[in-house]
Amino acid sequence: MRILVLGAGGIGGYFGARIHAAGGDVTFLVRPARAAQLRENGLKVSSPAGDLQITPKVLTREELRASFDVIMLSCKAYDLESSIEAIAPAVGEQSVILPLLNGVLHIDTLVSRFGSQRVLGGVAFISVMLTPGGEIKHHFKLHKFFTGSLVPQPSQWLQPLAQLLASSGFDFTLSDNIEQAMWDKFVFLSTLAGSTCLFRASIGNILNTVAGQAFITGLLAECARVAEASAHAVAEAQLAAYRKQLTDSGSSLMASMLRDIERGGPTEADHILGDMLARGQAKGG
Repeated sequence: MRILVLGAGGIGGYFGARIHAAGGDVTFLVRPARAAQLRENGLKVSSPAGDLQITPKVLTREELRASFDVIMLSCKAYDLESSIEAIAPAVGEQSVILPLLNGVLHIDTLVSRFGSQRVLGGVAFISVMLTPGGEIKHHFKLHKFFTGSLVPQPSQWLQPLAQLLASSGFDFTLSDNIEQAMWDKFVFLSTLAGSTCLFRASIGNILNTVAGQAFITGLLAECARVAEASAHAVAEAQLAAYRKQLTDSGSSLMASMLRDIERGGPTEADHILGDMLARGQAKGG
């Protein structure tokens, strides 16, 4: 099973390195500057779960010729269209695409381009960043990875992929309802991003304001109502866990979207908050 990972930044680099270290046949599709960096220095991961240093197989878009069995898509939503064009030559008749983007809007785009049989669902829970020197820094111990089929007849690659991911040193779940798992994170991330970006502050600092907790819990409840109206109600136990995490008075948690705003870069606001708002309005909210 040949795996192509689009990008070697935070998420793609972290999980790709772990899969490589577990014996997976992994190739990273990256831009020329990143390819040169990886070929010269390798890929280094600094993590509470154990540091890694690998010598990765690397391709640039111009060098991509053959198809791959599994293509992991770990781009930001605002790069989705260019990423689709980049991976297109690698998509063969039996290939399957595993996106690890936030939200749910990208699934329709990928299915429209490649067909429902070639698209898996995927969710990643992890806090990582790529340093200016090219090293991947993993914060905290959380590193969860979910995947599953979105159609009744799974891809032939799903089971062997699941076996490999289960042995790769992170918390892996083969979900029988991956769409719900994606919606669960969609609700959580919309609340986290909406709160921390509006206040320009961490969860802990927001909670120190007069109405901070009421705002966060109110936004969580509103996003949960949109999910329920969309036939993807978040289980009460999961909502309670999110509520507890989002009302931890000492939390330094903030959305990566806030870091994007602070550095003046593009954001996934339309893909996450805009889509949640549009779905709520469509359901009469």
